[in-house]
Amino acid sequence: MTATVPRIRVWDWPVRLFHWSVAILVPLMWWTAEQGAMDWHRRLGVALLFVILFRLFWGVVGSETARFSRFLPGPYALLSYPAKLFQRPYLPSFGHNPLGALSVVALLAALSFQVGSGLFSVDVDGLESGPLASLVDFGTGRDIADIHETSFNILLALVALHLTAIAVYAIALRTNLVGPMVTGNRPRVSTDPDTPAPIAAPWGRVGLSAGLAAAIVWAVLSV
Repeated sequence: MTATVPRIRVWDWPVRLFHWSVAILVPLMWWTAEQGAMDWHRRLGVALLFVILFRLFWGVVGSETARFSRFLPGPYALLSYPAKLFQRPYLPSFGHNPLGALSVVALLAALSFQVGSGLFSVDVDGLESGPLASLVDFGTGRDIADIHETSFNILLALVALHLTAIAVYAIALRTNLVGPMVTGNRPRVSTDPDTPAPIAAPWGRVGLSAGLAAAIVWAVLSV
């Protein structure tokens, strides 16, 4: 009989939902822009704005591994982590490892900038513009639109780096990063805490984060 490998929960469902929402919305936004379907591009941008805002609030009130205060690495953790990549067996962190935390911050920053610049962008004829484009003049809106298009390449580079890291961890370190982001669980290792903090998503906190995000989106669309 095969022994069951003990598993530990590392990701709550809002974190996983955010991850897969971004994985779906970003390609769709690229496709709608390429096809000139700007009505849908705008709608998807609003949806992505809500998702990002929710994640930012959830990073404050969410579960242990979702909180920015929990996973943002200090200088020592960041400098000492590369040596752990060469230890065998490689033991995954409880939540984001230091490099993964930097990746999350970089991707959130790039996504926020991409959506933020899109809010003020003005197209060539001024017909399909961001919801806050009325706050800037036409020339500024066009400049922001150019920045919005260029910054997408930076976002793509970060996404490519993220996918490369997933492949390296899977092949070289035999660590599956995708599975836990689907189920929320991964195999327990010796360095995991014996009594980890509960990885849960109380509906009150979820509602608070979603409500605040929705209020900001509503305010943006009401301008």
